Amino acid sequence: MKQKITDILANYKKQFIKDARLKSAGVLIPMFEKDDVCHILFTKRTDKVQYHKGEISFPGGGLEDQDGGDIRRTTLREVCEEIGVAAKDIEILGELDDLITTSNYIVTPLVGEIPYPYNFKLSSFEVENVIEVPVKALLKDHSDTEGKIDFNGELMDSYIYEYNGNTIWGATARILHHFLNLIFGEIEKESDA
Repeated sequence: MKQKITDILANYKKQFIKDARLKSAGVLIPMFEKDDVCHILFTKRTDKVQYHKGEISFPGGGLEDQDGGDIRRTTLREVCEEIGVAAKDIEILGELDDLITTSNYIVTPLVGEIPYPYNFKLSSFEVENVIEVPVKALLKDHSDTEGKIDFNGELMDSYIYEYNGNTIWGATARILHHFLNLIFGEIEKESDA
């Protein structure tokens, strides 16, 4: 599976967004094998953080001076800060398209493999817990829907994924939707051939 994902991402023509008025951020789609099943790790944010309280997200965050303008360095630093996975333990498989969020960030999603099991060390300020989701649960019966989400009192169009009482929406759902369609759409095409 890892090699197929790496191959698809290596041949994918990523869309870059450059806009000096927007801040840069990076997130990791952390993948791992558990019981021979491909999983994605999500974080549930605490109510202590300033933005996106209680939301389900990928680990990551904003570019800082110490990152030297390198969004991969940003992402790896933030993953370590949020869930305690060391950069040396993450194998980056590729990148997805940049996207702009409602909070005026250009987000660069990286796809990476992490070891499992892992002794996660969660930031008590940022991360309430981690959620392990089997990819097949996200693909099952087109588990995503498009709908309206109440975001700060306004209804917003969003992809919505549900898993064990957790709702994935917003930028995380947009990234997830793109990832699942790109990767597993290609794998499905190969198996149909």
